[in-house]
Amino acid sequence: MTPHLRFHPVLAAVLGAFAATHAGAADLVLDQVVVTGSRAEQRSFDLPAAIDVLGRERLDADQPRVNASEALASVPGITALNRQNYAQDLQLSSRGFGARSAFGVRGIRLVADGIPASMPDGQGQAATFNLDRAERIEVLRGPLSAVYGNHAGGVIQLFTEEGHGRPVVEGNFSAGSDATWKADLAARGEIGGVGYVLDTSRFATDGYRQHSRAEREQSQVKLTFKPSEDGKLNLLASTFRQSAQDPLGQTWSGFRADPRSVAQAALDYNTRKEIEQSQGGLTYEHRFGEHRVQVSAYIGQRSTTQYQSIPKSAQTNPRHSGGVIDFDRDYGGASARWIGRFDLAGGRLTTTLGADYETARDDRRGYENYVGNTLGVLGALRRNEADTVTSFDQYAQAEWARGDWQVNAGLRRSHVAFKVDDRYLKNGNDGGRVEYDKTTPTVGALYRLSPAVNVYASAARGFEAPTFGELFYSGPGGSFSYALKPAQSTHLETGLKAYLGADIRLDLALFQIDTRDELVVDSSSGGRTSYRNAGRTQRQGLEAALDSRWGAGFSSRLAYTYLDARYDQAFTTSGGSVVDAGKRLPGIAAQQLYADLVWRHAASGFYAGVEGLARSNMQVEDSNTQRPAPGYAIANLRVGVERSYGPLSIRTYARINNLFDRQYVGSVVVGDGNARYYEAAPGRNWLAGVALRYAF
Repeated sequence: MTPHLRFHPVLAAVLGAFAATHAGAADLVLDQVVVTGSRAEQRSFDLPAAIDVLGRERLDADQPRVNASEALASVPGITALNRQNYAQDLQLSSRGFGARSAFGVRGIRLVADGIPASMPDGQGQAATFNLDRAERIEVLRGPLSAVYGNHAGGVIQLFTEEGHGRPVVEGNFSAGSDATWKADLAARGEIGGVGYVLDTSRFATDGYRQHSRAEREQSQVKLTFKPSEDGKLNLLASTFRQSAQDPLGQTWSGFRADPRSVAQAALDYNTRKEIEQSQGGLTYEHRFGEHRVQVSAYIGQRSTTQYQSIPKSAQTNPRHSGGVIDFDRDYGGASARWIGRFDLAGGRLTTTLGADYETARDDRRGYENYVGNTLGVLGALRRNEADTVTSFDQYAQAEWARGDWQVNAGLRRSHVAFKVDDRYLKNGNDGGRVEYDKTTPTVGALYRLSPAVNVYASAARGFEAPTFGELFYSGPGGSFSYALKPAQSTHLETGLKAYLGADIRLDLALFQIDTRDELVVDSSSGGRTSYRNAGRTQRQGLEAALDSRWGAGFSSRLAYTYLDARYDQAFTTSGGSVVDAGKRLPGIAAQQLYADLVWRHAASGFYAGVEGLARSNMQVEDSNTQRPAPGYAIANLRVGVERSYGPLSIRTYARINNLFDRQYVGSVVVGDGNARYYEAAPGRNWLAGVALRYAF
């Protein structure tokens, strides 16, 4: 049965405004050059894949630039949910992949300035993206993303600006509801042929829900050298520190009684998380006529301490590893690729050969989260081990274009190895090793029906290994699992890209994804989640985006997603219950619609925009018997003024989110064993700020 989506009247009014407005200008870019996908510069219009580019104007849309969900909400196929819980990061999924993640980003490859923000096991942290200096974000979905390795849903790649020209100093301060504020200071320019970008920021909030206070500090340095006419070297260094309380999920009755409330366990155990990360890397590119070589290398260190709400009584089991997670991670990697262009058979051939090596080692400890009758404190040691994961992948891609035809093909060989060295032997030895190997091919073709219309089709095999987080508690008695299998998927996609006149672009994609050995939540309680392999699943869907430049300074975007994601085969859980074929995958909205309309008055610098977002309901667990998170529709309003006074530019802005104060569940905790599935989103909330820019 096709799910139904009820639209809010304000959203209908926004759509009506699109139809009523006509022809003209704005600063909306309808076609950008991208590198995600083919790994070589190419117009997004000519790539046989679903890809969207979020430029600076959308990333800067009067947001605090704290969460990637601020901009990703406008991308079809992507579900970006702000959980109002900085201890668990965003709930980010692509075509349904990643929706099961208990924390962090799963099923999507994250990359920032050519350096992975995903670990070798596939777990990523979108929180480390520096949105203040972001120049653009490229979002690739579908089969072509298979050549990026161990994931299934797509690739999100962030590119920050480079320093050049005269020095520029920028400052931004914003404040809003729930004692939220952020300050950012940056400088960029070029001295002696060396470009530089310096940025530092601090963010703090009391949080919408009880026990959800968070603080974050982030800094970045980017230096750009040109050692020769044909070479460019980027050096990057960054730090990230975050302290956040964890409000956990809430029951339906608790949410209805008070959306800001938390379960008593969050208060009793003072659930919280501390993260510190530092990273350095380099990327180098050298051109040899029509060919180029690109290399990168990076190292980093991450320390995490998390206090969970696992009951004291549950930790009496000698196999239990305690309610406090404490680890220090050292990670690094290197990659190299060669890109060549040739004339072949009357056409143009672009080839890419490359290899990626990544490694991460955790010194991981577990402690009881109590001492005597005092809860939420560091107790006795229950776990001590060294966990290592490495990946080594090789890939080849080719693109041949002749006349109105373009053909793409790729092949990637992936090897992922996990090793556990158990140093706490009082409860037995969980040490061991497990490895996964997979070859993933992809093929696509694009045909130009006319200069304004392209049609394409593509297919691929996908590969998604379990992460360390999924392996840790999924074995017998909550031990490490050496039996979890990687999920393997077959992706099919066909699409159309068209210009409807000079100022309107339409992107349309239809897809089907069949997966076997889908990784699903087996149990989740107290912040700890275990996983198992289910049977087959199927995802079918449609994605559409319409970008328009209208007259008199108006521009708009419309993005729609339909996704029918279901179990295609029944399976039995570890608790003995049967999940029937045809049940919907949890954490996935069947329909999603985003729309905005922006007006700019060039003479005065004034602008205003209205945004609408609607989602259908989301199931919260596999059997679909618990109450789903209801669908909702909200509207946002933003206004601002941007003026220049010689070398000084000033922008003041304000926005109201959830304009009509709708109460809704913004995200869900999939499969929570205590039925605390629901994470409330804020009611009406506001943000105001000022941005200053001085060019010397």
